[in-house]
Amino acid sequence: MADLNVEEVLKKLSLSEKVDLLSGIDMWHTKALHHHGIPTVRTSDVGPNGVRGTKFFNGIKAACFPCGTALGSTFNLKLLEEAGKLMGEEARAKGVHAILGPTINMQRSPLGGRGFESLGEDPFLAGLGAAALINGIQSKGVQATIKHFVANDHEHKRNAVQVMITERALREIYALPFQLVVRESNPAAFMTAYNGVNGTYCSENEKLLDKMLRGDWGWEGLVMSDWWGTYSTTEAALAGLDLEMPGPTRFRGDMLKFNAQTDKVREHIITQRAKTVLEFVKKCYASGIPENGEEGTLDTPETAAVLRKIGNEGIVLLKNEGDVLPFKKEQKTVIIGPNAKIATYHGGGSASLASYYAITPFDGITSKLTHPPEYTVGQYSHLMLPPLGFTTTSAKGNPGMTMKIYNEGHHVSGRTPFHEIEILKTDMFLVDYHHPDLKSELFYATLEGSFVADEDCSYELGLVVCGSGNLYVNGGLAIENTEKQTLGSAFFGCGTIEEKVFHKLEKGKKYDFKLEWASTPTSKLADQAVLMRGGAIRLGGCKVIDPKAEIEKAVALAKDADQVIICAGLNADWETEGADRENMSLPPGIDDLISAVGKANLNTAVVMQSGTPVEMPWIKDVSAVIQAWYGGNETGNTIADVLFGDVNPSGKLSLSFPVRVQDNPAFLNYRTEGGRVLYGEDIYIGYRYYEYAQREVLFPFGHGLSYTTFAFSDLSVVEKGGKITVTVKVTNTGKVRGAEVAQVYVAPKQKSKVNRPFKELKGFSKVELAPGQAETVTIEVDSKYAAAYWDEERDQWCVEAGDYQVIVGDSSGGESAKTVEATFSVEDTYWWTGL
Repeated sequence: MADLNVEEVLKKLSLSEKVDLLSGIDMWHTKALHHHGIPTVRTSDVGPNGVRGTKFFNGIKAACFPCGTALGSTFNLKLLEEAGKLMGEEARAKGVHAILGPTINMQRSPLGGRGFESLGEDPFLAGLGAAALINGIQSKGVQATIKHFVANDHEHKRNAVQVMITERALREIYALPFQLVVRESNPAAFMTAYNGVNGTYCSENEKLLDKMLRGDWGWEGLVMSDWWGTYSTTEAALAGLDLEMPGPTRFRGDMLKFNAQTDKVREHIITQRAKTVLEFVKKCYASGIPENGEEGTLDTPETAAVLRKIGNEGIVLLKNEGDVLPFKKEQKTVIIGPNAKIATYHGGGSASLASYYAITPFDGITSKLTHPPEYTVGQYSHLMLPPLGFTTTSAKGNPGMTMKIYNEGHHVSGRTPFHEIEILKTDMFLVDYHHPDLKSELFYATLEGSFVADEDCSYELGLVVCGSGNLYVNGGLAIENTEKQTLGSAFFGCGTIEEKVFHKLEKGKKYDFKLEWASTPTSKLADQAVLMRGGAIRLGGCKVIDPKAEIEKAVALAKDADQVIICAGLNADWETEGADRENMSLPPGIDDLISAVGKANLNTAVVMQSGTPVEMPWIKDVSAVIQAWYGGNETGNTIADVLFGDVNPSGKLSLSFPVRVQDNPAFLNYRTEGGRVLYGEDIYIGYRYYEYAQREVLFPFGHGLSYTTFAFSDLSVVEKGGKITVTVKVTNTGKVRGAEVAQVYVAPKQKSKVNRPFKELKGFSKVELAPGQAETVTIEVDSKYAAAYWDEERDQWCVEAGDYQVIVGDSSGGESAKTVEATFSVEDTYWWTGL
């Protein structure tokens, strides 16, 4: 429908039909009016993490990209545009017209549940990086949706919180990345945040949507709500919210039609909203992607190569004392840790998806070695028990469990399942489950699988449900989670806590597991939570280990090895949409494990997988640390590439790593209290605060080591025609090929009218060089952005007269940074608005 004549179609639509266009019909699709030639638009999660398709449950497999903070750590705009192009191709393969991403909320604190989804703590890094992704996505005809506008920076009671923030902090930190995205890429859609700002929810905030977004920035596109993030009928329509998602509607439909008929919302407003939706539909169908197309895959060697390159460039070498890395492939190697044999490739919540494949660190490392490594788990790292399906066998003899779905309850004899599938990952969110034989919202399922115990041990089992469920082992009731239920944080806060039980296993004995489950209407939590339709299941289990004995075993192996690799960190249980972390600590026992192993063998490298910072009390006990994030499909290969020097690490931290969570500027104000959260740190987030307060960090923003060395020289700064052109020579002074990032910071040299950060990132460029090679890098910055702050007295950007220092270096970090400096001057103070 690229030839859709929006004005002509509008004339033919009744008021009722216009309103019908303003809300989705299900989780992923907009309303079609085929008799007017208006097709449905298909949307899909998960932005930069990958394109899921149209199913949370049992969906088609996809390319999983490294998480947002890993993408930001590449500091490579050309590579991010290439990543966006692949996302666009993935979307086309799945019949998706619009991707719900990228995400560019700021990481006020390391504890944010969705911190891993965003590109970084700096507005220019996030804004320019997201713009590159969007340019890549939209070059394929697929539309992008930048989110979450604005200040959706923590998960605790995210639907019930007002962000109390100064206008200056809003403009300089939280809205600025969105402003840069509009300037550099013009995304087709914006998604509003769940929270409110200064008393008004974002989805009905006229100041944000009408004045800032469409007024100041002149942006013309579709504004949609986050899923169930619409809270009103009249206010949202008047403020500028075009599309309520998902469907069926809660606030539009008959309610909005009545309010339009009674002039609470004038018809011309409804017409404008419908026009915006139609223009969005037209953009989407200019791609040639058919309506309700088949969902396919793009699992090719070319896809794998791009994912591997992105993953390699995002890995950050944090420490390399004595040049212990890269390791040697022929030496005796021991691999230790809970993240070694599990591919921790994505965070939790809407970022989770079924990947084409996922390489574990153990397999990636093993593929490089000339002799097989020894291994022990050392400690566990799960928050909830690992999915039981990974260790069981289904009725058909396949890995996993057999799932049968019924319209009749478990008490009905002779019932017949209308759907039977094999499930490997027994962690299932059925919010979008549909089947032609499903008769109502109330349905039932059984999960069955078995294994033979390979030793005498104690086994721990756990069950989380949205709905209700009982677990049976060899016919006996093991866990009851039906009548007495306690609300937990899983599944976006609508699941129960994990009910657990210990079960003794005997070597050689077969154990049959059967879960009897019923969907959401049977939940006892309706008075405590907004429950998702369909329901959810998390069935987990693992052998109980002795933590002290495991550390002793790991130390013994380490002492006898030439080199040791510890694979540790967090996972999708700890970092997930719907819940923030309580602290910056690693899972219990991991710190003790790393410290003990590091002291036992000086040639120990820690591979840390997390999407945001963790505390490292053992940092002096180990020689090397790499931050590997959540690396997508190629996780294990990218880690191995860097450990053994097949790839020279070039990532730079997209986030500051504080020593302790108490050092973070948002520490006292990072939760919802009384329906609000105070952004008391104002503009001083991340490196802006640590530098201004002279607070020592573990690793600074922009930090990242290499297996070679670099030098900066010949800095030139020229201001002309509204542009500041920064040129600097970068030289590889080491012995191997590598890439360096020239980071451009600007610092006012005179006292300003307002307090300002010591310096702020304004641009960056990455260059790859052979040993001894030098190249001049050019970075352009708009003059009015280079020195501006938000003047709350005039409600405009202000560029003060005076001298400004341009600092080009390899990180934001103080004495450790290699820098060159120059100055430029602003003759007269001026103010500006817009882009």
